[in-house]
Amino acid sequence: MPMTLRRIRRYPRTLLLAIFLLILSVQLVKAASEYDPYKILGVSRSASQAEVKKAYKSLAKEWHPDKNKDPNAEDMFIKVSKSYEILSNEERRSNFDRYGQMDENQQFAQSQHQGFRGFHNSFYFDESFFHFPRSRDFADSKYLLHHGQFNTDVLPDSHKRPYLIKVTSEWCFACIHIEPVWKETVLELEPLGVGIGIVDLGYERRLAHQLGAHRAPSIIGLVNGRVNFFHQAVVREHLRQFIEDLLPQKLVEKITDDNYRVFLDSWRVENKPSVLLFDQIPIVPLLYKLTAFAFRDYVRFGFVDQGDTHNIQLLRQFNINTYAPTMLLFKEDSEKPVDIIQARGMKRQIMDEFVSNNKFLQVPRLVNQQLFDDLCPVKQFHRRRKYCVLLITGDDQAFHPGNKAFLEFASANKKDVLRFAYVYQRQQQPLCQALLHNQAALSPQVVILERRSHAGKVMYRSVSGGWNGSEEDKYHLHEQLELLQKDPTYLRSDATLPELNNEMILIIQWMNSAYDYIVQIYDDLLYSNWREMMPILSLIFSALFILFGTVIIQGKTPRHNSFRPPKKDFVEVTELTDITYISNLVKLRPGHINVVLVLTNASKNALLRKFAKEVFSFSGTQTLHFSFLNADKHRHWMPSLLCSTSGAMRREVHSDEDEESANYAGHVLALNGHKKYFCLFRPVFTGDNPNDSSSHSRSRSHSREDGTGPKRGSSRATSIEVHHKLDRLGLWMERLMEGTLLRLQVPAWPSLSEAANSFAES
Repeated sequence: MPMTLRRIRRYPRTLLLAIFLLILSVQLVKAASEYDPYKILGVSRSASQAEVKKAYKSLAKEWHPDKNKDPNAEDMFIKVSKSYEILSNEERRSNFDRYGQMDENQQFAQSQHQGFRGFHNSFYFDESFFHFPRSRDFADSKYLLHHGQFNTDVLPDSHKRPYLIKVTSEWCFACIHIEPVWKETVLELEPLGVGIGIVDLGYERRLAHQLGAHRAPSIIGLVNGRVNFFHQAVVREHLRQFIEDLLPQKLVEKITDDNYRVFLDSWRVENKPSVLLFDQIPIVPLLYKLTAFAFRDYVRFGFVDQGDTHNIQLLRQFNINTYAPTMLLFKEDSEKPVDIIQARGMKRQIMDEFVSNNKFLQVPRLVNQQLFDDLCPVKQFHRRRKYCVLLITGDDQAFHPGNKAFLEFASANKKDVLRFAYVYQRQQQPLCQALLHNQAALSPQVVILERRSHAGKVMYRSVSGGWNGSEEDKYHLHEQLELLQKDPTYLRSDATLPELNNEMILIIQWMNSAYDYIVQIYDDLLYSNWREMMPILSLIFSALFILFGTVIIQGKTPRHNSFRPPKKDFVEVTELTDITYISNLVKLRPGHINVVLVLTNASKNALLRKFAKEVFSFSGTQTLHFSFLNADKHRHWMPSLLCSTSGAMRREVHSDEDEESANYAGHVLALNGHKKYFCLFRPVFTGDNPNDSSSHSRSRSHSREDGTGPKRGSSRATSIEVHHKLDRLGLWMERLMEGTLLRLQVPAWPSLSEAANSFAES
């Protein structure tokens, strides 16, 4: 009987709980149904995105709390903003049109069900059980990030400034707790140049998943596209230090009396201007570090502590005012700064303007394509013309006087439309060959050019007479620039420039990046942040699996005649003589091919170097052998071989008036000794010919690859320079490996000693 009474007493409690949950659900559903974003924005359900956006702008301007003093203005502004967020996203709008619900309402229903189940199982009330929405601060709306905006704007921008991102939710009580600290941090860091972002888990689950944030609140630092999680207590000082620790190492160098000379004179190696900041504080300000991070690709930054006794000589050298922070900017002249600013309260805008106006040296060296694009931009409008005066020179000691004279001439220039630069011919050979018509400059040359398209098209004119830095050269160059100012059509030659070689050494940057990644992995292990570490661990284990799997498979797989990367850094080339002829051709194993280069004594060195360069990538193939035949020693062998073929090849050989004068230097033959056939490569002209159109040149070049090109005795074929004869040999080798070349059959291989007699008889 007592057991029965206890059971009867339990049912009213359960019944009351069920009634309470039912009433709560009804009220929430009713509230969701009463909320209609279409009515709030005053648009129809068939309104276009343009109409929705127009209505939102009008209402947001009307109800903005800063302009509308109505007590309900803030609530109305929030409703308008939330309505626009729903209707501007096609997925959320579709969910609302179908179910009359938003994403957060659906998530509420799921969490409500989980909370109800948890109550029956363990009588535990999780904070997600009660979801009472709070009004989002209207000031946060400008920081809200969307998935598309994050990938198109924020990720690229993170290479210039760090971002501090808060992951929050409207149903998060802990987010309310950290809100005051977050606002103070934003007010401090945003003026310094730190990007601020907010991700709402209820609206941007795809972006949150991309960031690896699966709970709220979370605070993330984004630098150089890399995500880092904040693990300490949410205190303003900790957040500030978190951002500072994310910046790359050695952005700013500490400068003293001992090293300032080396720092300022390093412009020759670094190819960058130098900035020195003098301040009374002993540590580098975060504002200065952020500026250095934004301009690290263009300028070097140093910091001088004015209170340090080791900097007295430095302060006297440049007459520094010790009562206000001072910035000096140096270029080629390390004795005198080209620009200076002093201000008691340094602002980010002042620093950015100061550095951006002096990003380049007076005469920078073009070391990569990015620097070329920034220094000499492509012409867009007539008033934005930028002419680039380019000195093509060398890095030897003999070129230094001329280079110094060119710098003096550029320093005296006051015209903004002229940009001066120089290149080393040895490091930028493709660019110099395009401007010098494939001719090596014996002395420095000056070229005036104007870029016309991003594809590399330029209009240019070479200054006649070269450049040695004399007063006559300066006067002549000045005269040419004056003529250019009067007549823009003065540049009459055109060319398509290749992309510049990247000469910058990136080993130090790679080491710093590796250090940053090691620190990140250490932090993840320290805080057991396994969820965020899963991509890194997955990548490591996948790489190890592929590495060991490949080694095991290669160890157990028998090796056949297949292509392998060359094990040596050179190509073994054997000369065909009476001794090696039989073993390298007549008795060659089935499936093996001997690639033979025909040369003469005069062209031997040049052709062998070019031949080794073109066939090096194929030297790992076990079925290919490489040889050369001296046509001066065995001048009858090639005509004898060609006469043994039939058809067009035989007629072409007999069409030559004088067999003795035929020039076979630069021909390449692929000889299959077992099946008695060969493929023929003829020298190909790849340079510019003013008498022939480019399309005609290309068609003739392709025909020569098949062995069916123009006659050997034509003026075009004989005019090919020695270093151009094997220009397209690499493509011919690829077709040889594919088996698509024309095969010429021979009844028998002529011997080297009997070739002269057999040719005379034929």
